[in-house]
Amino acid sequence: MSTISQTVFKYRSYTPIPFLILMLIFQRATLTSLIVGFIIALTGEGFRLWGVSYAGSETRTTGSVGGTYLVISGAFAHVRNPLYLGNILLYFGIGVMSMALFPYLQIIALIYFYIQYRLIIAEEEKYLSKTFGEKYVKYTKAVGRLIPKVKKFEDPSVEQPAFNLKSGLKSEKRSLQAFSAVTIILIILFIINNYKF
Repeated sequence: MSTISQTVFKYRSYTPIPFLILMLIFQRATLTSLIVGFIIALTGEGFRLWGVSYAGSETRTTGSVGGTYLVISGAFAHVRNPLYLGNILLYFGIGVMSMALFPYLQIIALIYFYIQYRLIIAEEEKYLSKTFGEKYVKYTKAVGRLIPKVKKFEDPSVEQPAFNLKSGLKSEKRSLQAFSAVTIILIILFIINNYKF
């Protein structure tokens, strides 16, 4: 893995923090933005939870790229990188909720996270191609990187981990807590700014 990609991969959990801070400082939330943004963000979190319920805690590693299985079940049957797609939707949804510096901050965040995840995905694809060979190549031809397909991909010859919602929820605990906290803060700020007590 290149030095840049390794650094991006290692610190990928922390890169949203500056954007979240800006979204809270400059928030101009409306009732419509809160509802629409929440739906977008919730969709993103849904992709994440669906993905980690199959992929497990290996998705939380910050060392080197790796994985025990070529996961093609659940969300992975529709998009190759459901966690990264989920993150993009999650951050964009929060940006819409906040309406902070809209639409400039949201556009910059989308571009930044797309570039970040493309760097990470490129390295992961090298590992997966080397490790799983033709089975991975077949999968890549049928399923997109970040744009989901309605048709479900299936390959019975590829061993799959079991779906484990309990493990998924445990793995997503920090993400769910952060999402809930930011949502509550934005709602409180909206109420303070729009209603006099």
